[in-house]
Amino acid sequence: MYNYRMVTDDLYWVGADDHRLALFENIHPLYHGVSYNAYVLMDEKTVLFDSADWAVGRQFITNVKAVLAGRSLDYMVINHVEPDHAASIEEILLRWPDVKIITTPKAVTLLNQFGFNLDPNKVDVVKEGDTRCFGRHTIAFLYAPMVHWPEVMVSFDTTNGVLFSADAFGSFRALDGKLFADEVNFDREWLDEARRYYTNIVGKYGPQVMALLNKAAGAVGLENIKFLCPLHGPVWRKDLDYIIDKYTHWATYKPEEKGVMIVYASMYGNTEAAAEVLAAKLAARGITNTRLYDVSGTHVSYLISDMFKYSHLVLASVTYNLGIFPPMHNFLMDMKALNLQNRTVALMGSGSWAPRSGVLMREELEKLKNIRILDDEMTVTSSLKVDNESEINALADSIAASLNE
Repeated sequence: MYNYRMVTDDLYWVGADDHRLALFENIHPLYHGVSYNAYVLMDEKTVLFDSADWAVGRQFITNVKAVLAGRSLDYMVINHVEPDHAASIEEILLRWPDVKIITTPKAVTLLNQFGFNLDPNKVDVVKEGDTRCFGRHTIAFLYAPMVHWPEVMVSFDTTNGVLFSADAFGSFRALDGKLFADEVNFDREWLDEARRYYTNIVGKYGPQVMALLNKAAGAVGLENIKFLCPLHGPVWRKDLDYIIDKYTHWATYKPEEKGVMIVYASMYGNTEAAAEVLAAKLAARGITNTRLYDVSGTHVSYLISDMFKYSHLVLASVTYNLGIFPPMHNFLMDMKALNLQNRTVALMGSGSWAPRSGVLMREELEKLKNIRILDDEMTVTSSLKVDNESEINALADSIAASLNE
């Protein structure tokens, strides 16, 4: 049975949900599934925008056939060739052998590397700013390199204002029948997964995302974009300023809100207890927008997501083999890999016979851009004691003061 939905009067979503995938890119946990989005335009010529992961290939093909209702498929626009979107291309070519592919030169290279062996006579390679008319609709193509692969482009329908945005504006989570962002409580149910998707998949490439947003503003005018059709997650047809503002914050590494994320690494519970005391001290000072995480029990994708959300970070780590506790060290490496910047950080080291984690964490943080490390660093020797109260109060005061700046 087909399962498609209408986006506009002649544009259809033909994607599918995947609830069985446990790890996106075999890294990031999925507890609510993920959608793979593709779209069919029914004009004088029929146009398919992207395909889908083979895990949902049967549903995807069924949907395309149902929308076409016996018509041929004339064109397939490929905005992004990552396998979760390109895996079903061969099935499209087998079923509609006369279809013509529209994509970028780099995409052709990558598709052939993946073994598609495209017929050059059936490929229309477009340049930056090129347009193609399919009847009533004219589509303009803009290159979007490194958002988040080098071959990416986005496609803008100048007729009705639809931007096919590739992986930009995407999100983890299955649609479960609700296609549009205004059909859900996005802020409550979807925002965290949208942030986790962006920060872990695209987060390193903030400058490239901003370049695309600025290019789109200049080429088509952001005010002329009426629909955002990403390759994952819901379609935006209302309140586009909301999601564009979120992307602007994330792409420029500006915190969404003032708050404190406390991440601790504890072997036997003593560093955990110190982190809990600090959280209580902050609450007593009116700082209640806080999150407390055990780095050993929290997948790093959630830590990275909240790091893009909050303005302040506290790292509390035990020393391990004269170094940083390994899960905490891995978190710091992910922060570096994803280009995190513009944050205020407080440090709490701990250990019994050679506590060096505070010094070592500072050295790693100093390698990041625009990271302010508060001076009131403290070290817990074995366990927090009453004698340490003045130190932890000073640390709490320092964090509170910086939040109120």
